Amino acid sequence: MADILSQDEIDALLAGLSSGDFDPEAIKGNNERPVKEYDFKRPAKFSKEHLRTMEIIFEHFGRLLSTNLPVYLRKNAQVNVVNSEALTFSEFTNSLPNPVILGIVNFLPLPGHIMMELASNLSFAIIDRMLGGEGEPLDKIREYSDIELSILEKIIVVCVRLLREPWRNVVDLSPVLERVETNPQFAQIIAPTEMISIVTLNIKIGDVEGLMNICLPFITLSDIMDKLNTKFWFSTMQTGNEHDYHEHIQDMIQHVPMPIKAVLGNSVISVSDFVNLQPGDIIRLDSTVSEELNIYVGNIRKFTALPGATRNKYAVRITSVVREGE
Repeated sequence: MADILSQDEIDALLAGLSSGDFDPEAIKGNNERPVKEYDFKRPAKFSKEHLRTMEIIFEHFGRLLSTNLPVYLRKNAQVNVVNSEALTFSEFTNSLPNPVILGIVNFLPLPGHIMMELASNLSFAIIDRMLGGEGEPLDKIREYSDIELSILEKIIVVCVRLLREPWRNVVDLSPVLERVETNPQFAQIIAPTEMISIVTLNIKIGDVEGLMNICLPFITLSDIMDKLNTKFWFSTMQTGNEHDYHEHIQDMIQHVPMPIKAVLGNSVISVSDFVNLQPGDIIRLDSTVSEELNIYVGNIRKFTALPGATRNKYAVRITSVVREGE
């Protein structure tokens, strides 16, 4: 707000104008503000604060990817945010190669979609790793087969599910992967002139390094743009969620399948007897009919049990707990 002049200052100003000590044109020129150019083709819809907040969100997303991808690829993965920028959708799609892996994600409950683009060298390395290879990329990029697209779709579904937790402080998401496209022309989710934000992640799996670009249209995020600032982010962070996190981990562990086997007995035979075994031959074990069986969880003996049957199936009844291996 401009300063309010006192009556003495007003009288002095009028006296100065009357005597010619002040030049009105000079005073007017000093109050002129510089004109800033505005590009209507590239409206500034994403501020630096918005981009910085999305970097924080996807840094969290990158840590989740680093933890979860090795479960499927059986190889260490390192993920970090490279940069974020705002540009038009046409500029993004025109820079994409063909073929390319584009995951079209319905960003429920927000209106519209986002896109996840995976670099070709990284996608072929993931395919090779999922099929039992060393995770080597192809020397020459080619079209993807239906089986390869199915494998990549499963990996992208994993990535989409991991988006929920990083965005929780802003909005409770339920993102769903709708489809995977390999041609950018079939992935026109918004008008070419619409503004988008691109967050680039660098993913390193073993010795293979590639980029993942997350395309976030302004139309999709328009309802939550006021929440995309660091002040709101830190004010809504839950400080007491450590207990909930432990409960979540415990619940996940409780649903992990465990292999259990009941060993009827053991025996030692010669190689010649083993080679000549025929249907109907009897192998004598080192245990009696009434003796308790050893029950193994994995390779650790955990219980003893008696054999029996239930509902026309073989079964065992636990008789004691073994503390072996604890």
